[in-house]
Amino acid sequence: MIKLVAFDVGGVLQESITDGISGHNDLGIHHFMAKKLKLGLDTWFDSIDVIYAKAMEGEFSKKKAMSLMSKNLKIKSERLEKLFIQAYEKYFKKNKKLYKIALKLKNRGYKIAILSDQWPVSKEALIKKEDAKKFDIVIISCDVGLKKPSAKIYRFLMKKAKLKANEMIFIDNRRWNLDSAKKLGIKTILFKNNRQVLRELNNLKVKIE
Repeated sequence: MIKLVAFDVGGVLQESITDGISGHNDLGIHHFMAKKLKLGLDTWFDSIDVIYAKAMEGEFSKKKAMSLMSKNLKIKSERLEKLFIQAYEKYFKKNKKLYKIALKLKNRGYKIAILSDQWPVSKEALIKKEDAKKFDIVIISCDVGLKKPSAKIYRFLMKKAKLKANEMIFIDNRRWNLDSAKKLGIKTILFKNNRQVLRELNNLKVKIE
C-alpha cells in the first residue's frame, strides 16, 4: 500500500522551458549565463564546474560558492547571483497543476515529499518557502550532503518517512534517478506531463479524487 509520493523539482514541480538552444533546461541555463558574460561555454564550465558540483552536494555554502565563482569570472558576486536568478526564471515555471495534485494527495491522507538536487541559488529560486512548507518532507541535496542517483538519498527519505521502499512512489524526469530508486523497491514514475502522471498514479492504485 502506497503511503508517500515524492516529487523532483526541476522538470517536474518546476516545468522546463526550452528556447531551441538546447533540449535540456540545465544546459539552457548555462548557455544563458555564458552568453550574458560573453564567454564560450567551455570557459564558463571551467570557471564554475567543480564549485557548482560541490555546492550541489553541500560541501560549499552559497556564500563560498558565489565568492569562488565570481573570483574566477572576475565579476561581482551580486551580479552573478542576479544573472542566475534571471536564468532560472527564464527556463523554469511553476507547475501549478502538479502542486495541486500533490496537495490533493495530502488531503487524501498520503504523505508528500520533495526530493531534489539543487545548489543554494537554484534552491532559493525554484523552491519557495511557502510551497515547501506544504510538504511533509523536503530533502534537498545541498542541505543533506547527498545527491541522486545515490541510493543513500533514497534511504534517507525512507528513514525520514519511517516507511519501507514499497510504500513510496518517486516521480522524476530523469530515468537514471528512477533506476536507482527502483532497485531499492521504490515505485517510480518517469515524468512526461501531468495527465500521464495522474494515469500512472491511478495504475498504482493511488486515488486523487
